[in-house]
Amino acid sequence: MKTAIKCNCGQRVLAKDVMQTGYYLRLIGPSFVYVKYRCPRCKKLGEQFVKQEEWEDGILHDIPSEVKPEEKAIFEQMGKIDIHECIDAHFELEKMESLCDLINITEEAKK
Repeated sequence: MKTAIKCNCGQRVLAKDVMQTGYYLRLIGPSFVYVKYRCPRCKKLGEQFVKQEEWEDGILHDIPSEVKPEEKAIFEQMGKIDIHECIDAHFELEKMESLCDLINITEEAKK
């Protein structure tokens, strides 16, 4: 399981946001990696301790996305998906008999 460092506002912290890292070594119990950062969204200073055995260099690197920047902006404007939308989507999918139906519906929606 890959740990991600997140600010209290929910924003993920990346390497460019990190101001300082260090080790907090303990003789008894787990050792930690200390990360001090400035949140790119709310601009607040924060710090977090990550267990050394959970630490990976990839924690501070963004995962490449297949979503284009224009699409990302559209999705952000739409807001979070609420539980009612999930339930509606579930029932709509149950009505379909095959994946071909889903493909046809998505093609029609693009027009």
